[in-house]
Amino acid sequence: MDETIFQNFPDGGLIKTVDEPNGDLSSEQKAQLNRRGNAIFNTGDIETARRIFQTTGYSDGLMRVGESYMRAGQPVDALKMFKLSHDQLRSAELVERAAQAIRKMLTEKEKV
Repeated sequence: MDETIFQNFPDGGLIKTVDEPNGDLSSEQKAQLNRRGNAIFNTGDIETARRIFQTTGYSDGLMRVGESYMRAGQPVDALKMFKLSHDQLRSAELVERAAQAIRKMLTEKEKV
């Protein structure tokens, strides 16, 4: 296997998982932002809602954004949201699917 391919990846890998909630927000501010994020999400503006949910660390909102990404055929973005929301089951499922896809690609490449 050509190991040089990994040199093209960012230092942190493919998924940035250090998106920490803003620690300077009070509980009241987070609640207000989460309500606003939910309202925005319900209008279909997923990206604005995602930014709010990442800022507050609202795991339920992040899970819903991840589900939305899955419906849109964006499994890598969905994986990031599931990781940030600490949804271990869905994260593990997507990682396993990715591993199976990579195995299949490698097997097909070996046949050529």
